[in-house]
Amino acid sequence: MEKMDRTMTFSLGNDREREIREILLTVYNALKEKGYNPVNQMVGYILSEDPTYITTHNNARNLIRRIDRDTLLQTLVKYYMTN
Repeated sequence: MEKMDRTMTFSLGNDREREIREILLTVYNALKEKGYNPVNQMVGYILSEDPTYITTHNNARNLIRRIDRDTLLQTLVKYYMTN
């Protein structure tokens, strides 16, 4: 039997970043649907960590609270700096 010499890689980082992106898009769209300025509301939430900046529409408030604020900021800065 021939020996396989491949290295398998495993990364939770990309999956978590993808999940954060999906949550942010859902929150953004929920805020927009309710007539809010999504960027202003999300910045307010990030700066204060006060969930009342985020609407409950489409479960947006519960979703955004699943992301630690430091993780959220790291993900946003990383995305901005690499794109």
